[in-house]
Amino acid sequence: MRNIIALLCGLAFGAGLAVSSMTDTAKVLGFLDVLGNWMPDLAFVVGAAACVILVTFPFVMRRKSPLMSLRFLLPATQFINGRLVGGAALYGIGLGLYGYFPGSAMASLVYQDWKTAIFIAAMLIGMTLANKVSAK
Repeated sequence: MRNIIALLCGLAFGAGLAVSSMTDTAKVLGFLDVLGNWMPDLAFVVGAAACVILVTFPFVMRRKSPLMSLRFLLPATQFINGRLVGGAALYGIGLGLYGYFPGSAMASLVYQDWKTAIFIAAMLIGMTLANKVSAK
């Protein structure tokens, strides 16, 4: 049952990304270009998501456990270290270079563009290498 619910949530997330144009790399790059030809459309998407989280998160955290898990999986520390900053920088560089983040890249597979498949392959290779390096 958990897998079916996870699949449905993933499909809803992907559909939401497509409807909001978050799978359109030109739109995402235009949103990131605040000093050039800025396209503010996605600010409404980000703002709406932030509002939903701000309203719902306190209610969710009042529960003893999530609906489909034994416990909440929250960060164990609030310490900012080099790995966190480095990972965030790599994430931002990847987003700024091509306009995809992992979720939008996966959702964009339905468009059957070979460049998206190459992006996902590179992303998976990078994740594998990062896991091997951090395991040492």
